Amino acid sequence: MAAAIVNEHLPTPLTATSEQPPLFDGTTRLYIAYTCPFAQRVWIFRNYKGLHDKIKLVPIDLQNRPAWYKEKVYHENKVPSLEHNGKVIGESLDLIKYVDSNFEGPSLPYPNDPAKKEFAEELITYSDTFNKIVFASFKGDTVKEAGPAFDHLENALHKFKDGPYFLGHELSLVEIIYIPFVEKFQAFLSGVWNYDITAGRPKLTKWIEEVNKIDAYKPTKRDPKLTVEYYSAIFLAKH
Repeated sequence: MAAAIVNEHLPTPLTATSEQPPLFDGTTRLYIAYTCPFAQRVWIFRNYKGLHDKIKLVPIDLQNRPAWYKEKVYHENKVPSLEHNGKVIGESLDLIKYVDSNFEGPSLPYPNDPAKKEFAEELITYSDTFNKIVFASFKGDTVKEAGPAFDHLENALHKFKDGPYFLGHELSLVEIIYIPFVEKFQAFLSGVWNYDITAGRPKLTKWIEEVNKIDAYKPTKRDPKLTVEYYSAIFLAKH
């Protein structure tokens, strides 16, 4: 079971003029951006484990990021990153594993069923392909190019019929990996191209409905209008 619900005040993102928080002062910090789906994965997992008091959120404004973030905190200059025990580490999937191993709180159920375990690994591997297809579609024939990626998810959701999630009745890591991207893509495709990713995809419709009920995910959701504005500035701006 996930940890209890916590109403958390979300801090204002740090910008180029913001002071750097203390480094390695004993506070564990998760550097994120409210706009970044990779960071959102780790944020959801941190909430799921009930680590609101143990891992402090530090949001960064990626469009106006502080120079000190690259110079002193995380040389890769991207989010998410985690400051813990005198080091800073990154990469969303690595961070989820790290947080699970190094902090108390519930772990996501991992399937014992070999078929479900294998399918989970396939879906986790496919997630990069899914993201690349949809991101690339923003520069081309968007609806035609993005459609097959959502068809893939719809088909995947038909595999196990004992529940609404990818692996059936139990929420798993697969949900946390996909929902930040599906959320952003759904808002952007609807807002700009009037394309409804759930049309003709009943399993995906139900999956989104069920994931939207997850308490760990709710506070990480972005206003769809803000997602459309942010993605439009990145993908549709004239260069």
